[in-house]
Amino acid sequence: MKEQAAWLALQQLLDSALPIGGFSHSFGLETLVQEGDVRNGSGLEQFARAMLRQSWAPADAMVIKAVYRDVPKGRLDRLWQVDRLVHVQRLGLESRIGLEKMGKRLLRLAMAIHPELALAELAQAAKAGECSASHPLVYGWVCLRLGISLEQAVQGYLYSCVLTCVNSALRLLPLGQTEGQAILARLLPVIVEVWEEQCDQQPEEAWTNMPHAELAMMRHESLYSRLFMS
Repeated sequence: MKEQAAWLALQQLLDSALPIGGFSHSFGLETLVQEGDVRNGSGLEQFARAMLRQSWAPADAMVIKAVYRDVPKGRLDRLWQVDRLVHVQRLGLESRIGLEKMGKRLLRLAMAIHPELALAELAQAAKAGECSASHPLVYGWVCLRLGISLEQAVQGYLYSCVLTCVNSALRLLPLGQTEGQAILARLLPVIVEVWEEQCDQQPEEAWTNMPHAELAMMRHESLYSRLFMS
C-alpha cells in the first residue's frame, strides 16, 4: 500500500467508532470512578499518564514491537511467547477477555476491508489457540502489513488507549467534551515520551506495574451496577 494510503488506513484503525467493541470496555476505570479514586478530569489525566508509563508502553507496545521483529523473519514461536507473557500479566479476567474480543473483531474486520493483506496465518494461529489474538497483537500485525512504521504503529496504539480511556470517562464523570479533548491534547507529548523511554526495551522484558488498576479491573465484575463490560 502506498505511504499516503497507509497513513489514512492507520487513521481508520484509530477511529473510536471502529466496530471492534472498544467503547464497551473501561478496563477498570468504571470501578475507580465508583469507588471515588477518579473523581474529575485531573484524576483521569493522572490515571491515563500512569497507565501510559506503567502498563500500555512497557507491556502492550512490546507485543507490537515483537510483531515487527518476528513476523518478517518467520519466528512466530517467539512472537507467541511475548504475546502470552504480556497477556497473562492482565490479572482481570474481564480485561483479558475484552482485549481478546477486540483483537478477534479487528482481525475479522481487517480481513474484510483489506483482503489483500496477509492475515490468514494469524487467523489460523488464533483459531488453533497458538496465540491470544489480543488487540495489540492483531493491531500490530495489521499495521505491519499496511507498511506503517513501528514508531507510528506504537504511538497510534497508545493514542487509541488514551482515547478509549477519555471516551469512557465522558460517560462516567461530570466531564465535558472540551475538557476531554484538552486532556487528550496534553497527553499527546507523553505518548511520544513514553515510547522514547521504552523503544530500546526487548519484547521479552515486557512488564506492568499498575496493581491498583489491576485490582479495579478484577473488582469490576462484582460492581452493583455497570455501564461497561470491564
